Amino acid sequence: AYDLRQRRHSILRNFPVIGHARYVLEEVGPELRQYIVTSNTEERPFDRDQRRWIYASSKRENNYFAFGTSRDLETSPNYFIIKHSPFPLPAPVPGDRDYDDQYRIPAAKVVGAARDREHAFRPASVINVSAMSYGALSSNAITALNQGAAIAGCLHNTGEGGVSPYHQQGGELIWQLGTGYFGARDAHGRFDLGRLVETAAANPVRAIEVKLSQGAKPGLGGVLPAAKITEEISRIRGVPRDRDCISPAAHPEFHDVDSLLDFVERIAAATGLPVGIKSAIGEPSLWSDLADAMVSGERGVDFITVDGGEGGTGAGPLVFTDQVALPFKLGFSRVYTEFAKRGIADRVVFIGSGKLGFPHESTLAFGLGCDMVN
Repeated sequence: AYDLRQRRHSILRNFPVIGHARYVLEEVGPELRQYIVTSNTEERPFDRDQRRWIYASSKRENNYFAFGTSRDLETSPNYFIIKHSPFPLPAPVPGDRDYDDQYRIPAAKVVGAARDREHAFRPASVINVSAMSYGALSSNAITALNQGAAIAGCLHNTGEGGVSPYHQQGGELIWQLGTGYFGARDAHGRFDLGRLVETAAANPVRAIEVKLSQGAKPGLGGVLPAAKITEEISRIRGVPRDRDCISPAAHPEFHDVDSLLDFVERIAAATGLPVGIKSAIGEPSLWSDLADAMVSGERGVDFITVDGGEGGTGAGPLVFTDQVALPFKLGFSRVYTEFAKRGIADRVVFIGSGKLGFPHESTLAFGLGCDMVN
């Protein structure tokens, strides 16, 4: 009787019994496909074999696979192959001086050295934690990530949500500034350089990253619903609690390459920290213009984080997550080429981001020219 009288679902109104069966099948469809239909290598964004490797590795269980690869090595046109050496280096053994540090590979470049930043530094790890804000992630999640970063000796990117107490668990930070300037804004929402300097000095911030866009929602700002804004988040971000927290699409502080570089140098001069940018790759003129502007050496960014269009987020419009911005391999190649052609690639630390957490993806990123990966 309810199905026949309600007007929200036409299927249930016309076919009340079959309609419910349809919705049940639709609800359990992903599980049916996961366990019955798809193979171990078909799912996205991470397939079953990849998830199994991650879980086993994180639990220190057996992460070896038997009977060789199940991948199609010969007919797949874009299959990635690593050419191994016939004379590999010997692996450290327990008791050797280098045994505990065998997986700690420092960056080859010193971040900020090319611009003589006061607090230039060499990152202790080429593999670091990518950006995800407190607010999008819980306090427990941020705490765990930062504690893990401290154990691994790597950098933890804060995301654009500001620096929280949960980022102070021993891991060193890259503080990301989005268009909302959370944690570095005044009462009217405008960028506040004084507050930025104060916050950076009070926390283990090693560098500042100005986010132009991210792979999962390039060209869009962020949204944190009012229901998720606690008193603590409101205080950290400097936003009211009675409305959604909206990051605009564009930065109010600059509008082109020239004003972007002025903004970067202004922050670097006030803090002494290396300052870089993060972006998904779309219109190519940005990168040719930026490389041209940096040839003279008078102004410049210290690092560039390239995010692939396959990057993740808490939420984003489907058309943006699926169709906007180049995938990492294409996007990074185009950016790096602009700086290499002008002979200034050595002045910039290049960081890759966008589902590069697997060994083969990181290896490819390094081969393309990345100095570090997130």
